[in-house]
Amino acid sequence: MQKSTLVTALAACIIFSGTANAEDHTNQATTQPKLVVAISVDQFSANLFDEYRNSFTGGLKRLANGVVFPSGYQAHSSTETCPGHSTIMTGVHSGRAGIIGNNWIDLSIKRDDKTVYCAEDERVEGTSFGDITAATQGEYIASAWHLLVPTLGERLKKISPESRNVAVAGKDRAALMMGGKQVDEIYWWKGKGFSTLEGRKTLPSVAALNKAIGEQIDKARPAYAIPAQCVAHGAKIMHGDGKSVGDYAFQRPEGGASIYRGSPDFDGSILAAATAVINELKLGQGEATDVISVGLSATDYIGHAFGTEGLEMCIQMSELDHSLGQFFDILDGEGIDYVVMLTADHGGLDLPERMSLQGVPAAQRIDPNLNAETIGKTVAKELNIPGDKPVLYADGPIGDYYVSRDLPEKQRQRVKDSAIALIAAHAQVEAVFEHDDLAAISVPGGSPESWTLAQRARASFNADRSGDFVVLLKKAVTPIASTMRGYVATHGSPWDYDRRVPILFWRAGVQHFEQPMTVMTVDIAPTLGALIGVKIPANEIDGTCLDIDGGPANSCN
Repeated sequence: MQKSTLVTALAACIIFSGTANAEDHTNQATTQPKLVVAISVDQFSANLFDEYRNSFTGGLKRLANGVVFPSGYQAHSSTETCPGHSTIMTGVHSGRAGIIGNNWIDLSIKRDDKTVYCAEDERVEGTSFGDITAATQGEYIASAWHLLVPTLGERLKKISPESRNVAVAGKDRAALMMGGKQVDEIYWWKGKGFSTLEGRKTLPSVAALNKAIGEQIDKARPAYAIPAQCVAHGAKIMHGDGKSVGDYAFQRPEGGASIYRGSPDFDGSILAAATAVINELKLGQGEATDVISVGLSATDYIGHAFGTEGLEMCIQMSELDHSLGQFFDILDGEGIDYVVMLTADHGGLDLPERMSLQGVPAAQRIDPNLNAETIGKTVAKELNIPGDKPVLYADGPIGDYYVSRDLPEKQRQRVKDSAIALIAAHAQVEAVFEHDDLAAISVPGGSPESWTLAQRARASFNADRSGDFVVLLKKAVTPIASTMRGYVATHGSPWDYDRRVPILFWRAGVQHFEQPMTVMTVDIAPTLGALIGVKIPANEIDGTCLDIDGGPANSCN
């Protein structure tokens, strides 16, 4: 059995050029930090943080000894990767950011594939994101141009051109939504290494890291050692056609690179890439403050493939804690004055086959007939609409639905009314909201746990991109009709198991406190902005600054 040491092992191929040593940081909490490290752990729900908090001994323990907001919220209803990341470094709800989902439908686009990926530039002719469930996701140009608002790093560069804005993540949509359009360096995982924007050169240190990863990724890997707290999680749960989860320790066969990202090793590689960029650019070691956004994706891939409550997730929590501890130790060794913020893009729900055995007998998978194609065909037949073209479009069974623009206006209205009636009557559907009704609702404020479902949907709503109506499922309904390799559980609901995330801040010398009152991820950008001298006009964001001083001073002033 083997423990992951990828942060240090892979980083060993990089020559560290910094000469600073760890210093006494006792007075740093009152000065402007030189480096902001903003970390999103994908699918790291508040429930996971609470469940494993007592077992942390590394980086997550350090953060838990800082400033803790255990009831943070991704307040919107579309709790997916791209919308969640769009809130963290912008301070605005995902609808205002223009990021209503990972994908949406644009019926005006001049290509056959009407599905638009949040991090593509579909203006480039001959490109298409393609089927998100396919092994290859088409040829598209990765871009942040759909993001309608600036990120904190972009705002910082506007007032401090010497500052660097950098992003490194396991997913392109994570890096692009946290970094924005104006980035000095940006990297995400693609295949067997880290890629960057079209036309950009890869830093030598990242190229060296890619080479090191390439030499290791196809080699067989033994199972992880099972931590003591994880033994009780090792129960096999059957699902689908003879498949199981709950008893896997991430061993990989020779040539197993395709399952690499669904393991704790993946986060180690992402942190090694972040370390490489920090060192080569000497982030945090100049006169100006720099920002690096880091998107750790393994928890999300593991949650999708194995669920949130089994042996696999327990091992991942232990390894994430360990890898973050290594990463922070490296920053300490470089003598960098840094502040860390850690949160998540969304939470997640366990697979229904296990939930039904563990106190949630009503947990179920979605009806395979609850989707745009099937509903659309039923409506077309009822209304005697001829032809084979779809009358209804959606990227999945939940979220935004679009009525064909090829139909006459009166017929479009009848299609919409009929589809809404059919869907709303379904036993698994909690609510359906029409576009114009959401547009008429004010953007909500106050405590997000008390928002109505309509208000949660409003936070995800964008008048130009949202569907003709939005479908929300009942609690504990998993929007995956049948399981497949790597996809047995998911997120995306308006319920708190998907909305609640921890928000943690740490800096050397910070006064520890824990604030159980609810806050939102849109509060993060103004909070970090106040620390580094970036004043964001209140009318440009949906969040407010959180005082993280912990003493008589106010970090927001």
